[in-house]
Amino acid sequence: MKPICAALALAGFLTAPAFPANSKAPFEGRWDLTIVTPKGTYPSWLEVKGNDVRLVGRVSSVHSAKDVKIDGSRLTFSSSEWFGKPINVDWEFQAARGKLTGTQKRADGVEGKIAGVPAPLLNRKMPSKWSKPKPIFNGKDLTGWEPDDASKNNWKAENGELVDGSPGANLRTTGKFQDFKLHIEYNCPDKGNSGVYLRGRYEVQVEYEPPGTDDKFHSMGAIYGFLAPSVEIPRRPGNWETYDVTLVGRTVTVVRDGIKTIDSQEIPGITGGAIDSHEAKPGVIYLQGDHTGNMRFRNITISVPAK
Repeated sequence: MKPICAALALAGFLTAPAFPANSKAPFEGRWDLTIVTPKGTYPSWLEVKGNDVRLVGRVSSVHSAKDVKIDGSRLTFSSSEWFGKPINVDWEFQAARGKLTGTQKRADGVEGKIAGVPAPLLNRKMPSKWSKPKPIFNGKDLTGWEPDDASKNNWKAENGELVDGSPGANLRTTGKFQDFKLHIEYNCPDKGNSGVYLRGRYEVQVEYEPPGTDDKFHSMGAIYGFLAPSVEIPRRPGNWETYDVTLVGRTVTVVRDGIKTIDSQEIPGITGGAIDSHEAKPGVIYLQGDHTGNMRFRNITISVPAK
């Protein structure tokens, strides 16, 4: 994911809320949102801690809200979101019976209806055994994969690689996964920007933007906006590199080129560009192809908990 605007960026119990709501603080906690507008439906995410509110919009990184006001069961705030350009947005929520409803009014005149449910804890134990790694790309064609927009698809299988020749569609698996170990090799050119989405909701950043463009929360190997790599690895644009990612519940470990860079950390919520906000459900693996071209991926395998 390419950071859209520097001002936006910051650095089991499947149905239990991450921070249980109560009558005294009905908005407290994390919320998975779905926003319906005349121009489409998309996911969002909200976290409320006292009067501090942060959110994830359609494509932006997690960022803080402004002008936050909480009055009983009513919450209002404003933010700047990216819809082709920065646009001011006013948000209003009502809390009732452990759910949220609300409206989103954009400065460009577009209005959206919001529905929110408590984000699940996803507290699951690490499996004691894993299945044998199974290839999810056969190296020959796009069997098991599909573009999110066939009219813009530039992905093809070539020499055992998934190649995105130019910006266009994103590519996702037809199968869905819950907890898994993912192995994937990637080749990112200089000034390239892509991402690997876990369950279609949490982006592991793939980027070689010019040095100084991105902070550590948006650098190679970050969980976009939320978790920064603990180890800085030298840039290697145009070379093959590897990710080995373990995701159990919302706990993630990332090993890049054999070096552990994120160690059993919690992903707070969906990242910008997520397919949906249904965090308790299995989801796809998807590769971002709408930013820059000449991205290549190969040797993609999945292990799941063994029975």
